[in-house]
Amino acid sequence: MIILQVRNFSKTFTIHHIGRQVEAFQNLNFTLHKGEFVLVSGANGAGKSTLLRCLYRTYWPTEGKAIYRSCYGLIDLAHAADIDMVRLRSEEIGHVTQFLHARPRVSALEWVAEPLLHTMAYEDALELARTWLRDFGLKAELWHAYPSTFSGGEQQKVNLARALAVPRRLLLLDEPTASLDALARKALVDRLAQLKAQGVAMIGVFHHPEDVAHLIDREIQILAGPDGHIEMDEDR
Repeated sequence: MIILQVRNFSKTFTIHHIGRQVEAFQNLNFTLHKGEFVLVSGANGAGKSTLLRCLYRTYWPTEGKAIYRSCYGLIDLAHAADIDMVRLRSEEIGHVTQFLHARPRVSALEWVAEPLLHTMAYEDALELARTWLRDFGLKAELWHAYPSTFSGGEQQKVNLARALAVPRRLLLLDEPTASLDALARKALVDRLAQLKAQGVAMIGVFHHPEDVAHLIDREIQILAGPDGHIEMDEDR
């Protein structure tokens, strides 16, 4: 089943104070199937993270379409209403980054439990949040502290626990292994393998792709200029 079909996808930034336009990527075309893991590669500044942000609609794409097969039917992520994107982010599409944006004065435990409250009782959500924080190696004495006071690596553990606790139909992974120790990296890869086996479709940008080499089905290399990209099938 095709989960996502991207056609003629482009993003150009306008830098108003210097009167210039900067192309991030141009004319990307690819499909993503249920349970497929696609690696996005390319040089620094090629637009890898920008692609994920455009699909999540943190950024507006300049041109093209991204037709996503949601539980409610087909929807173009490039042109969907904001209210529809909010619902999809809440229920179906996850975006995992290397940066934590937790609200002030919210504990790590409460922050991880929050998205679970859509489907379970408060105490059950807290218990599952403890499980994920433990699996990613965050010390129990930090669970009730504010993540804003943590080191970068500890913040990333909280970030991953929150993002991956609830299964999604589509998962966008932007350098999720950055700042992680070996234990947390293994926990992340194990969780991604579980989600892939459950049929979750994933698009990932990894500084060290060898971490997930056994999960990759296909690679899309973003190129500079109008040619867009090269798509490489993996024999796995």
